[in-house]
Amino acid sequence: MIRVLLADDQTLIRAGLAALLGAADGIEVAGEAGDGAEAVRLASQLKPDVVLMDIRMPQLDGIEATRKIAAQPELSAVHVVILTTFDLDEYVFEGLRAGAAGFLVKDTDAAELLRAVRVAADGGALMSPAVTRRVIAEFASRTATATKVPGTADLTPREREVVTRSRAACT
Repeated sequence: MIRVLLADDQTLIRAGLAALLGAADGIEVAGEAGDGAEAVRLASQLKPDVVLMDIRMPQLDGIEATRKIAAQPELSAVHVVILTTFDLDEYVFEGLRAGAAGFLVKDTDAAELLRAVRVAADGGALMSPAVTRRVIAEFASRTATATKVPGTADLTPREREVVTRSRAACT
């Protein structure tokens, strides 16, 4: 049974998610939090498999709550999936840096949300398709292109390894 903690400041959103998840085979709602501080407290207490975390909440926002959950070694098996209306790049990258296993926007359909919960519970990572495209584009724009260095063809394999490691250490 996959145990899920819902963290959203909107009661109606939590109720809808609870109904959806509660009707799914193999998933149960372990608890509900109305703010980030309560989400951290309940994650520590209940140790759910997955936390569906909104970003904009009172007391403590979802990114900081995610960071606090991810920082606790005893919660290493708790996987946070950010579920928000706002798919702003800064939220995506900050959420992932904070330790989130995934990032979904609230217009995700029910089947995809259930799949996301199962993937996260299994230790996988996921993102909404539109978010994935932007993350890939950002990664690709930051990836340095390989440059040919004159004379490297004359190096031994060991010399190439040393040069590669030295260059990597400098970047």
